[in-house]
Amino acid sequence: MAKLQNVRGTYDLYGEAKRKMKKVTSVGSEVVEKYGFEEIETPIFEFTEVFSRNLGETSDVVTKEMYCFEDRGGESLTLRPEGTAGVARSFISEGMQQNLPVKLYYSGPMFRYERPQKGRQRQFTQFGCELLGVETPQADIEVIAMAYEFLEKLGLTGSVTVEINSLGDRESRDAYREKLVAYLKSRYDELSEDSKTRLERNPLRVLDSKEECDKAVVEGAPLYKDSLNEASAAFFNAVLKGLDNLGIKYKVNDRLVRGLDYYSHTVFELVTDKLGSQGTVLAGGRYDGLVEQMGGGKVAGIGWACGVERLSMLLEADVSLPRPIAVIPVGEDVNDKAVEIAYQLRRAGFRVEHGYSGNLKKRMMKANKVNAVKAVIVGSDELSRGEVTLKDLDSGAQKNVALDKIVEELR
Repeated sequence: MAKLQNVRGTYDLYGEAKRKMKKVTSVGSEVVEKYGFEEIETPIFEFTEVFSRNLGETSDVVTKEMYCFEDRGGESLTLRPEGTAGVARSFISEGMQQNLPVKLYYSGPMFRYERPQKGRQRQFTQFGCELLGVETPQADIEVIAMAYEFLEKLGLTGSVTVEINSLGDRESRDAYREKLVAYLKSRYDELSEDSKTRLERNPLRVLDSKEECDKAVVEGAPLYKDSLNEASAAFFNAVLKGLDNLGIKYKVNDRLVRGLDYYSHTVFELVTDKLGSQGTVLAGGRYDGLVEQMGGGKVAGIGWACGVERLSMLLEADVSLPRPIAVIPVGEDVNDKAVEIAYQLRRAGFRVEHGYSGNLKKRMMKANKVNAVKAVIVGSDELSRGEVTLKDLDSGAQKNVALDKIVEELR
């Protein structure tokens, strides 16, 4: 029989790695809920059109990375490659337009067929948030501030840079597209085959190409800021001023674009140099046209998402569980009482490891192995007096404690 192993690009998550990821999502939930966001859970798979039509048919996600399959009814379904499109679909299908603004956040597995690398797998966990129904720059400022506070709470802002740019409104994008097409056609022979295709169908995607030959061409491409109309420039300046007022440092990156078609106006990334060349740990932007494109009316939107694995890799300290209390019975006749004591301690909020088997020496060795801070030793003689022995496993000091005083002593 062949040796069973993980599918390429997937992994088993346990121990310290799992604890770090849990910390990322719990801190994220704590922060975004302070801003009034409520959790949503969308299905892991959707009709393919939810993603193919709304992420852009020429985006890498759609053309190269989606896991699509046909169900028994002949419907084309896709494992979700990102969170925003599914949330927007839910916003429309659940009739949330009646209660604007809508603030939602999510956490869960996403799936993309790409080359596995450090912190980037084919099944990965994403944490993200979406604010729908606010057209003003204040939404952009608040959402970026929320992302910054999230990373601050994780102790990461010292190694992370906020990069920001504006793609402008539809008029500005059309003006830029015209300039970009003219430039790219002048260097057509230098482009990759993929970018030559994108040039005909969606030239903005060329800016997001990872091919070295395309990157060289893009270095000389026109800048978005030179095509922003007055309203778009004013919007972007208001966002920057708001970040200045909050004391959030940023860097305007004129080359920053996002890889999906639904973005407009503000786009941003939080980038670190601690993960090699693929240093983006959180990214997002405004997508005012997405809900309308999906048939849900004209509703503004802005949000961000982060790769939980990549963020967890930046956490330097071990995210340890509290040190446990070891409950150690001495003799078969006290086993039931030991179980009862362990149950009471757990209900009082302590993490408890029960010494199930072995002589006293082996059970004490097990207590030390799990790094217990105290041992509650349950012996028949002590129980006859209504007591147990409480031992400090760091100092070795021990004393007898009344059964009804154990919780008080441990606190």
